[in-house]
Amino acid sequence: MLANIVAGLITTVLIALGGLLWRHRGHFGLLRATVFPSGRLRVSVAALLRVKDDDSYVLFHNPIRPHAYGPPGGVVKYRSGARKALDAVGFVDQRRSAGRVAAMRHDLRGFVPSRRGIDFLRWYSRGDDRESGPECLRRELREELAEVGHPELVPLTENLRFALVRTVLERPRPTPGKQYSTLRSFEVYDAVTDTPEAAELVGRLVALGHNPAETQIVLVDASDIEDGRSGAHLISPQSAFLLGNRRIHQDLPGLS
Repeated sequence: MLANIVAGLITTVLIALGGLLWRHRGHFGLLRATVFPSGRLRVSVAALLRVKDDDSYVLFHNPIRPHAYGPPGGVVKYRSGARKALDAVGFVDQRRSAGRVAAMRHDLRGFVPSRRGIDFLRWYSRGDDRESGPECLRRELREELAEVGHPELVPLTENLRFALVRTVLERPRPTPGKQYSTLRSFEVYDAVTDTPEAAELVGRLVALGHNPAETQIVLVDASDIEDGRSGAHLISPQSAFLLGNRRIHQDLPGLS
């Protein structure tokens, strides 16, 4: 009888483990970090805007990384009401860069204990007390259009709507030179050009990308993104998610 009880317990454990693996079958890398926890996990969630012209894509200059360009968009922010839930999963904000303290405040970019990675994603998926992807993009567009020298386009973003293209959840990846892995999630959107303002915004961004005198907004094709550069311009690795759900290049080296 004892053997039957032990066998039943083993079967129950195997069934539970199988169910866990099946529910998180797309996140085995994260699941390993959860089942075999050690250290901390860096997390970052962002929304990106895809502006296309046939096989070409609009990229903006990154003001804190000279000669590097990437898609409009950025890190999603949490609201003050999220602090209790974030504390519960052990989320700690990443230390802000000098000169970027205000801009990076409340960014969903920081650290959680490795074993709490799935808990963090579960909280994020509920959408409570944080920006949605479209809210993030509208805010980022207002900021970035001013940074690239075209604040006159900001009013065109006020009622801009977006259509989700894809969500990419990258498994935890080793962070060069650091003792932690990084988990990233990207939501890629297209602008919905169903109003005169939206159509004008997209058209003017494309026109600026075609203008050889314009240095802050460029138009690159898919092969440029795959190569990681266009002439003298470096292309940020997350630009690959404008094409699909596969990262092509490693992160650009950090600036000192």
